[in-house]
Amino acid sequence: MIVRGGTIVTARGVEKADIVVNRGRIAEVGRDLEGYGQVIDAAGLHVFPGGIDSHVHFNEPGRSEWETIGDGSAALAAGGYTAFIDMPLNSLPVTTTVAAFDLKLAATRRSAKVDYGLWAGLVPGNIDQLEPLVARGAMGFKAFMCASGIDEFPPCSLDILREGMAKIAGLGSILLVHAESPALLTDPRGPRPEDFLASRPPDAEIEAIGEVISLARDTGCRTPPFRSAGNRDDLRAMLAAGEVEMVVSDHSPSTLELKQGDDFRAVWGGISGCQSTRRLLLAQDGLELPVVAAVTATRIAERFGIRDKGDIAPGFDADLWLVDLGQTDVVMRNDLLYRNRFSAHEGQRVRGRTVRTLVRGVDAGKGKPIRRGGRS
Repeated sequence: MIVRGGTIVTARGVEKADIVVNRGRIAEVGRDLEGYGQVIDAAGLHVFPGGIDSHVHFNEPGRSEWETIGDGSAALAAGGYTAFIDMPLNSLPVTTTVAAFDLKLAATRRSAKVDYGLWAGLVPGNIDQLEPLVARGAMGFKAFMCASGIDEFPPCSLDILREGMAKIAGLGSILLVHAESPALLTDPRGPRPEDFLASRPPDAEIEAIGEVISLARDTGCRTPPFRSAGNRDDLRAMLAAGEVEMVVSDHSPSTLELKQGDDFRAVWGGISGCQSTRRLLLAQDGLELPVVAAVTATRIAERFGIRDKGDIAPGFDADLWLVDLGQTDVVMRNDLLYRNRFSAHEGQRVRGRTVRTLVRGVDAGKGKPIRRGGRS
């Protein structure tokens, strides 16, 4: 197969080129290449490496009324993504044991439309599960320093974090920490969003991040920085300057009923967004195309040691997003593919129309597992 005449976007830059694909992998990239088999005409289109969303909550098994693996991964493919790593919550059971991991892995094998990996969790009492979870294929671990929002996934004390981080470092894995110091959090004084924000001051995050950095230095554990104490303008400037390592959706959906009511304390906190991430980024003024490729694909693959994804180069999986960047629109409910078709992003400006998403050289439809350090 050959993808001919597209404008190739990678973290290295932008160029006009053809892509020759053989048995699901990229064989050659260059101008005026000899092709064989199927020809995909990409003239007038941009071709990005398939996106990797390493922070989604597909909630299956156990809370499939909120989101399913099938619906969520179909939404990802529609947004130019070819792989995801699913969080250990809010599924039931949460993925903190080998038995729970196997349940989620079986569900993902049945339904994923794109390639996939799974996070596991670090919680009080499961240190003995960390090594077998890595052996089963866990891509990393997630922990909370404060309440997670569901009782099944309790927070870790600093002592438990230290023990877990030392173990995770020894296993060559990584830990993602929701960093807010519980000692500096308070109960919201009222039902308004402003009351909730006041109950979670920036100092709670700053202090917790400092504690995690100190523990990481002591234990050698790697902790990808998915959160920041900065404001949106600061983050946008850092993103444009190439100072942000990765951008992920934190797709955390629910039913519409859980988003209703006037008491912000009782409203489910997550939002649905994985289908729109790349197109929202492309609509940002001043954001260069190679930065979008880097933060949504290349650097994520590098962070997780996924050697064959995240780039358009010989030897890599033919994970490709063909997109028409001449199209602009806004996020509309009727276009969404989630189990519950609504999003806080509705009405926001997006750029790009997905023409085709290829996973290992074929249209998205049947995903395969990915592993740290190995080939998918």
